[in-house]
Amino acid sequence: MSVNRRSFLKLAAVTAVSSAFGGLGFETVAEAKAVDRIAMLQPKWSKQTTSVCCYCAVGCGLIVNTDLKTKRAVNVEGDPDHPINEGANCAKGAAIWQLAENKERPPRPMYRAPYSSEWKEVSWDWALGEIAKRVKKTRDESFTEKNAKGQVVNRCNGLASVGSAAIDNEECWTFQAMLRALGLVWIEHQARICHSSTVAALAESFGRGAMTNHWNDIANSDVILVMGSNAAENHPISFKWVTKAMTRGAKLIHVDPRFTRTSAKADLYCQLRAGTDIAVLGGLIKYILDNDLIQRDYVVSHTNATFVVGNDFTFNDGLFSGYTKNGDDADYAGSYDKSQWAFEKDDKGLPKKDPTLKHPRCVYNLLKNHYARYDVDKVVATSGIDKAGLLEFYKLFAATGKPEKAGTIMYAMGWTQHTVGTQYIRTMAMVQLLLGNIGVAGGGVNALRGESNVQGSTDHCLLWHILPGYLATPNASLNTYEQYVTTKAKPYLEGAKDPKSAAWWQYYPKYMASFLKAMYPEASLDDAYTWLPKAEDGTTYTWLQLFEHMDKKAFTGFFAWGMNPACGGANASKNRRAMANLDWMVNVNIFDNETGSFWRGPGMDPKKVKTEVFFLPCCVSIEKEGSVTNSGRWMQWRYQGPTPRGESKSDGHIMTELFEAIRKLYAAEGGAYPEPIKGLGIEQWKKDGQYDSNNVAKLINGYFLKDVTIKGKTYKKGTLVPSFAFLQDDGSTSSGNWLYCNSYTENGNMAARRSTEQTPEQAKIGLFPNWSWCWPVNRRIIYNRASCDNTGKPYAPQRPVIAWNGKKWIGDVPDGGWAPGTKYAFIMEPHGHGHVFGPGRADGPFPEHYEPMETLFTSHGFSSQLNNPTALRFTHEAMAVADPKYPYVATTYRVTDHWQTGLMTRHVPWLLETQPQMFVEMSEELAKEKDIKNGEKVTVESIRGSVWAIAIVTKRMHPLTIMGKTVYQIGMPWCFGWQMPHDGSGGDSSNLLTPSVGDPNTGIPETKVFVANVHKM
Repeated sequence: MSVNRRSFLKLAAVTAVSSAFGGLGFETVAEAKAVDRIAMLQPKWSKQTTSVCCYCAVGCGLIVNTDLKTKRAVNVEGDPDHPINEGANCAKGAAIWQLAENKERPPRPMYRAPYSSEWKEVSWDWALGEIAKRVKKTRDESFTEKNAKGQVVNRCNGLASVGSAAIDNEECWTFQAMLRALGLVWIEHQARICHSSTVAALAESFGRGAMTNHWNDIANSDVILVMGSNAAENHPISFKWVTKAMTRGAKLIHVDPRFTRTSAKADLYCQLRAGTDIAVLGGLIKYILDNDLIQRDYVVSHTNATFVVGNDFTFNDGLFSGYTKNGDDADYAGSYDKSQWAFEKDDKGLPKKDPTLKHPRCVYNLLKNHYARYDVDKVVATSGIDKAGLLEFYKLFAATGKPEKAGTIMYAMGWTQHTVGTQYIRTMAMVQLLLGNIGVAGGGVNALRGESNVQGSTDHCLLWHILPGYLATPNASLNTYEQYVTTKAKPYLEGAKDPKSAAWWQYYPKYMASFLKAMYPEASLDDAYTWLPKAEDGTTYTWLQLFEHMDKKAFTGFFAWGMNPACGGANASKNRRAMANLDWMVNVNIFDNETGSFWRGPGMDPKKVKTEVFFLPCCVSIEKEGSVTNSGRWMQWRYQGPTPRGESKSDGHIMTELFEAIRKLYAAEGGAYPEPIKGLGIEQWKKDGQYDSNNVAKLINGYFLKDVTIKGKTYKKGTLVPSFAFLQDDGSTSSGNWLYCNSYTENGNMAARRSTEQTPEQAKIGLFPNWSWCWPVNRRIIYNRASCDNTGKPYAPQRPVIAWNGKKWIGDVPDGGWAPGTKYAFIMEPHGHGHVFGPGRADGPFPEHYEPMETLFTSHGFSSQLNNPTALRFTHEAMAVADPKYPYVATTYRVTDHWQTGLMTRHVPWLLETQPQMFVEMSEELAKEKDIKNGEKVTVESIRGSVWAIAIVTKRMHPLTIMGKTVYQIGMPWCFGWQMPHDGSGGDSSNLLTPSVGDPNTGIPETKVFVANVHKM
């Protein structure tokens, strides 16, 4: 790589070459020829390192200049060699230098004593020692070995944790290991409240829960639908690839409640009422089916549209068969007996199929029947979309069902954060299967994740219900290891009776055994399984339920690690109130924030708050080494530039030192069930006695623990496993996360690769297979065998993802290397087909329009079932339904200059100056009706509380006519909070207004639509 090729640096052309795995950890010696700001940095006394942006999950590359004497950063800029951003940065990325070099960063740990009104600086030794004592006391007092049924659960009930999606992959794995060794089941993090519905929807539809394609691939699209997202403002660099596609002739459609910068670039913009996307997409399905626009060979070959559904399955007036309504004491409104949604089986126990699509009970015809109600006029009446615009949208996107065309969807939290969020994404997944847009270049269902490592942290499972690699958390009823792996593999072993079904999860025992050996290297598989905490059968432990339990004083201690739930969670006032019920909590972050300082926030009297708070300062991303995984599943390595500021430490160092302190207490004093604490393989995390990200990355990849012979080749003990196909079920291999097995091999750290070399076939669609590493096994577009017919010929030969050359697949890494026609394309599904009919979801196999839990209406036009009949809700919390006190539809969103709750960006002067305070957008018509002028201070209130905001009166929103009623919408960002700016001029979080109700599949909160009022102050 030529590190000084940037012309704007005006430096002499001194070329320095790094190895494929080496990054840029060396001094530069170029002399300045002309004086400018960059040249004045005197590169002869700085070093350059490569890193990755710490904000959204586009994964832009950075170059960091660090002073060799002071060890402080002097400049951070975009990496021009990086394939995604090509040197460009958004506003936040451009301000990372100011994030690191920031006087607001606490230099050392702080402690808030019970009932105290101030923070006190303390030493690391004291803080970690005291936290260790609190953890041990809480664990010992609340540890449950057996539940009321006598089942072994080995669970710590008094301690809960949230966080984090901003820490590195290696730290995520370390954190989950620590928490599970302590016996926690209340483990949640950012993915629960931002994209958990993505995982549930995409895993049900295709077999994996991740973005199907990658950022550069958007340039290959013919039609780009941005819906549930404002990509131009919230994922700005992603829009490089949208505009590149448009220069090639692609059409951009934007559907959103607001006219935004994305809308301004679109060929077609449609405004809709927030909360009605299923109605709109259901109408699109009807349009595709009515006009026979499916890609027929694709649908018959690669989807379950041909499968015949059993006679028990019915749908009647908003409810599927098997429904039971729950009582008010249950967290969920109701549930379904999903066995009534089963397929008819043949004599081998496999689903019956009708490739002619004529059987009245095949999925294709049931789908037609289901969406027959979704006619254009009803969709318009429900959503408020202009009819002509809606029809143009349908026409443009449905045209991508031709083999030579490709359409993609870019969505974000505008889709995920609903009580029907999983079904929003399911609907679009079904559209893409019908049109043949999965597995192809320029296609896919592409989730725009909002944190730098929210994909990686989800993969490594800082969530209650999954272990790393999406292995299931054990339930109490699965008493033994053998019971557990047999139960989890059973559906896939049944599917594997069809010789053409790979049913890949049949290898579950190999992945679970290898995970357990990574956690507990000296334990037997039976013992290691016993040491894992067990969840109660039929019980969920989601974010909303966690704070409900905390509000009821169920917990003694709490970790808020890299998260700010005092602003970031729905019904945030409840979260703040709940934290006052704790005995102690730990907040790990870069800056003090509304969560760490909740006890001194609005409405709080510190003298009445007992909660002890320990604040531990962590370093920023450019101050440490490790990997992050972007939305496109690219695992990218970043190197340490400056040393941690003050006495801050990396999260990995904090976790390791804290767990060592806890372990020492158990060794000295004994305590409740110490075996998992003693047995956790923490020495594998370290080098020279300190946490080491490279060693953890190797552990995540996995080792051979014995000499193992596979297909005639012997792999020696201690050798890194080359890929997950080599993992064993007998305890002879380890792998902290089977999906990442192949990421750090004997060939080196694959995530650190920086070569843009491609074959001609790969370069045609921009795969970049030698830049970083991509799970699984470096495959850039998943389900790519569906891009070909059963002979291996690409449906779109002008831009093939893979193709069979008569001997092997060329192009991308194929999603299964078998010869064409020998295995089905969707290898992670039991029967090998993409799911148009999705029988695994809690609220139905076909998405159905329901109103949000808070709505202006008491009925709608599709059924008499108003809301999701299985939604997560707490009946003691009031909802505003058709309440005249709250006459407007409200939604929340992000802005370019701030990120998430604003915890990081509100402390950066460059960014705070551009977006200094809370605002509310409203139409000119509503402002006139309320006599509100642009720039005036107003109060926005919901049934849960109120916040002040500055009114932005704009043409970007206009009234809609919904079912004969004029409806106004208002919009607010959720990136503000009382703690910063310190003078209170920024306002507070819009999440003080949002309801704590959630999707039944995941518990994700419905923060994207509620009802509110606005008043002039």
